[in-house]
Amino acid sequence: MNRSRLAFYWAGAALLAARPALAQAADAGAAAATDAQRTMLWFVLTTLVLVLMVFLLLLVALVSWMRPQLRQLYDLPTVHDTWSGRVLGLLVGDARLVQGEVRDELLDHDYDGIHEFDNDLPPWWKYGFYATIVFAIGYVAYYHVLKTGQLQGAEYAAEMQQAALLIAATPDDPNQVTTYTALTAPAELSSGKSLFMTNCAPCHGASGEGKVGPNLTDEYWLHGGEVNHVYKTIKFGVNGKGMVAWKGKLSGKQILQVASYVLSLQGTKPANAKPPQGEKEAPAVAKR
Repeated sequence: MNRSRLAFYWAGAALLAARPALAQAADAGAAAATDAQRTMLWFVLTTLVLVLMVFLLLLVALVSWMRPQLRQLYDLPTVHDTWSGRVLGLLVGDARLVQGEVRDELLDHDYDGIHEFDNDLPPWWKYGFYATIVFAIGYVAYYHVLKTGQLQGAEYAAEMQQAALLIAATPDDPNQVTTYTALTAPAELSSGKSLFMTNCAPCHGASGEGKVGPNLTDEYWLHGGEVNHVYKTIKFGVNGKGMVAWKGKLSGKQILQVASYVLSLQGTKPANAKPPQGEKEAPAVAKR
């Protein structure tokens, strides 16, 4: 019984050790399958394009070869004025289907030497106009009569509401308001000091006196001196001012520890302090 249990434990341990490798192999297999699918898709699309080009070339060659016969067929009275005959006319050089009937007949309209001809509107223009009428009827029925679709205002409001829900559900939203309070326990401030010395001192000085970055010991702040403002500045950084975002390097608890330690530096007046920057603010000072 003990041997069986020991063997079971060893098998379980081996399985746990192999899980990362199995997961990596599965990811590699999925990536390979995706690449294969993309390659096949490109092959199919390229083949279809080539087949279409060959078909068009053969069609052009066939029409050119049969042009005299098509012209004779087009000149027949029973074919010439029909719809199919006008389509056939495009193949033999008659563009009535596109340009309309050109009669060159003068009307009795003469204004300042400008004469009006009795020619048809281009069919493509007339059919396009008819299509806009059909579209307008469908649009009014869909949006205003049946009220099935959302108008622009309602659609915009729905999209904004959905975006607000998505942003609220995102933990890394820089506009999300936090309600932290500064840590005051000596152990928390000690951890914050250690993190500050490792990550922040090169720019802000070992005592917060300011170097490349601003002085952290006075009452002036560039981005707010309340603990939640300091937390946000540390977490998300400041674009274009050299303050990097630490959200991917420090946990939320560590960021709060650093912010609390920064506030504990208020009023310490270190040597060689950098001149004040920003606006004056009196945040709540974390006690040591």
